[in-house]
Amino acid sequence: MEGSNIQTGGSAGSAGSAATTRTRRTRFVCISDTHNHNIKLPKGDVLIHAGDLTNMGGYSELQSTLNWLDRADFECKIVVAGNHDLTLDTLFTRDFAHWFFNQAHTPEQCRGLLSQATTLTYLSHESRTIKLSSPDGPHTTFKLFASPLSPKFGSWAFTYDHDLGMHIWDAIPLDTDVLVTHCPPYDLLDLVDRINESVGCPGLRQALWRVRPKLHVFGHIHEGRGVARARWDLGPVPPGREGYMMESVTPWDDPAPNGGKMALQDISSRAGDAKLDNDGSPGVVAALAPTPGTIDTKWVGPPATLQGTRGMGGDPSSPSADQLALAGRLNRKETCVVNAAIKSNSFHGGTSFNLNKPIVVDIDLPVWE
Repeated sequence: MEGSNIQTGGSAGSAGSAATTRTRRTRFVCISDTHNHNIKLPKGDVLIHAGDLTNMGGYSELQSTLNWLDRADFECKIVVAGNHDLTLDTLFTRDFAHWFFNQAHTPEQCRGLLSQATTLTYLSHESRTIKLSSPDGPHTTFKLFASPLSPKFGSWAFTYDHDLGMHIWDAIPLDTDVLVTHCPPYDLLDLVDRINESVGCPGLRQALWRVRPKLHVFGHIHEGRGVARARWDLGPVPPGREGYMMESVTPWDDPAPNGGKMALQDISSRAGDAKLDNDGSPGVVAALAPTPGTIDTKWVGPPATLQGTRGMGGDPSSPSADQLALAGRLNRKETCVVNAAIKSNSFHGGTSFNLNKPIVVDIDLPVWE
């Protein structure tokens, strides 16, 4: 994407001025829950598919979807699986394959298709640092964590017991810029219409408060498709109130939900006052050696020395606050959350449905050169 700007990094609570960071607008095209529908994609720098590539993970389903994604013209293409991509889950197929499969191709052959899609970055509950280096690209970099996991509901792939949610999502590094999960966090674009209930993962919501990435892309709950800006409450927690709170959630309205206009959410500096309030500061956990004059030395040391009370806001130097989540990171104030489901209705909600448009997000990221 064209355009760049100079920003001053750093965070509240730091002493002195921070180093200057050059950023450039980068375009993300976000999709999820395509369920065998190979739709037309708008242009962008990074494509994210947040899972449910198929209906049941069959060989022909995967082959068609992976070929479509492999041909798509993006510099970087991030893909995770979802609970419907059964054959991609090794543990699931070990225990349940005989219930679901009676076809010519084995689950191992289905998984082998991933190695043939050479332009895709397929991730399964892991981190990656991405550097966009195409001559015509933005030359930006971001730290990514991507996972196919979702809370258990019936016999599906890549699921975990609900009470493990807190521990499962501890794997997300605190300096993550872009988070991709198949499931939504609790109470953010996770409302199931037929039961009028939020079904996202509370543990993921708690991790999101602690990490506060610039962008979180997911799907899974088709009816929740859309965009919201979560502004995190990082202040002191009064007695009787729980932590992990949000100050506000601002929904986004698709400018043309039924038309041909691109579903664009611009949160870059080009958006002016609508720019995302998140400087991406890594904090002292990711940078243990302080830059002189930028970090209070009482926060510096091995991560084990930064503990505090999990999920509690306030003064990052206080043992009653969540020091790991707050120290040097108070300017991570907002996260743009995107439910990018393409199929519009619940998978179990009948055969009548429309296909949603991809959601496009423009965001400022640091230039790595």
